[in-house]
Amino acid sequence: MNKSPFPIMLFFICMLINIGSGCKSEKKEVSVANNPMKVDPNEYLKEIKLPLGFKIAMYAENVEGARSMALSPNGTLFVGTFQQGGTAPGKVYAVLDKDGDFKADEVITIAENLNLPNGVAVRDGDLYVAEISRILRFDNIEENLTNPPEPVVINDTYPTDKWHGWKFIRFGPDGKLYVPVGAPCNICEPDEIYSSITRINADGSDREIYAKGIRNTVGFDWHPETKELWFTDNGRDEMGDDIPPEELNHAPRLGMHFGFPYRYGKAIVDPAFKTDMKDEDFQQAAIEMPAHTAALGMRFYTGNSFPEEYNHQIFIAHHGSWNRKQPDGYRVSLVKLRDNQAVSYENFATGWLIEDKYWGRPVDIEILPDGSLLVSDDFANCIYRIHYEG
Repeated sequence: MNKSPFPIMLFFICMLINIGSGCKSEKKEVSVANNPMKVDPNEYLKEIKLPLGFKIAMYAENVEGARSMALSPNGTLFVGTFQQGGTAPGKVYAVLDKDGDFKADEVITIAENLNLPNGVAVRDGDLYVAEISRILRFDNIEENLTNPPEPVVINDTYPTDKWHGWKFIRFGPDGKLYVPVGAPCNICEPDEIYSSITRINADGSDREIYAKGIRNTVGFDWHPETKELWFTDNGRDEMGDDIPPEELNHAPRLGMHFGFPYRYGKAIVDPAFKTDMKDEDFQQAAIEMPAHTAALGMRFYTGNSFPEEYNHQIFIAHHGSWNRKQPDGYRVSLVKLRDNQAVSYENFATGWLIEDKYWGRPVDIEILPDGSLLVSDDFANCIYRIHYEG
């Protein structure tokens, strides 16, 4: 296995700065995007620009380090976190809107001091939480929000590497839990389990690799009609400000290879590694997105309150760049599909980046039963709601 050298101190510096993409391994000019603005997000919501007819409001405040989200059939929003800057140390939350006014009434801490519990998923009344190397299950969680049970460890066989080790998880249409394993590096040829999306049974058994060649995915969803998997992937750093692109990928079947560490986007070859694989062995990106924007959470729109043109289209949260002189990202984008093919990419919600400073970093997207979108923000420690008024 050929790994790049990785100083321990530099790793932790990177972890504080960036949660969405890799970390640089040599001294370079620091990106201007490393100039955050600590503000009251309520006062800055007016900076968010949306298409005509859409509005944004605060759904939940004081959700420290809010990352991946999972909504239960009963309306409880579960939220995972990351240990960003030493805040929210390993917490998982339950966010409750008891009176249905689209503003959270209570934020309950379900667990804390877990090992980067980024991913959360709900199935049959149980909450699943992904740590770095294991998957936990909190049984009958909604009946025990204020006194949660001790979690059951359903699988503890995943690698312990923290670099790209945090996980987004979700149950697929086949009833299996999909669990990614990021590359333990910026660029390397890791062992087979890395750079993949795996899947396991709900009890943690029968792990298999579903897709390969994936540097770091922190968001995926299945098309509501075809039931085929789509996912975001973060490209490597240190190739320049504009390459390689971030990717939206389409994996309709088991066993596909999406390029890492040999190929990026649709046709970019990484000169660092040689391979005997042929071009036709790699699956090209469904669509390329701007480099280093850290495309994380994504959702197909399945609500019924947005205009018809948004039906079954893909919303993507961009956490924002760090390995780029001119910052980019810090927004929610929209990818439009036609005949099961991605045909366009455009901005949907912007304004978290003002000149060269950011005040918010979108992470994940969830859809409420009324058709509005929730967007988590682990920098502003909150969750927004975007709705359509027409």
